[in-house]
Amino acid sequence: DILVDGKVCDCDAVVTCQVGDPVPLQVKLTNWSRDSVGPFALTMMPYQDYQNGVHNYDLQDAITFVGSNTFHIDTVKPTKDSVYFGALLFLYTGDFYLNIKFHEDNSSRELPLSWLCFPSVHIHATEPVA
Repeated sequence: DILVDGKVCDCDAVVTCQVGDPVPLQVKLTNWSRDSVGPFALTMMPYQDYQNGVHNYDLQDAITFVGSNTFHIDTVKPTKDSVYFGALLFLYTGDFYLNIKFHEDNSSRELPLSWLCFPSVHIHATEPVA
């Protein structure tokens, strides 16, 4: 489950936030398998989609994380949850996306596609209301 600013996100929803206000993020991982899983890492990568097949991940001047964008997960037991908290701070207006993925903790090799269970989150940053 993904919550942005306290609201559950799905692939069809657009979350609106204001530039300059920290936007709380919560990612809850539930292990529905029969075995414990881990260790691996959860990484959140913001990007802009130019709608022409190009994704711009070079956003250090537009978005910053409050805390880390990578969380290390040791083990999640069967039927148990693991919840991770963070926040984004948008410095400019625009439409942004958040790519959330898992990968093995000690290498850059990604887990199988069946593990990539989170769709990109669409966030629209607007001017602060005066």
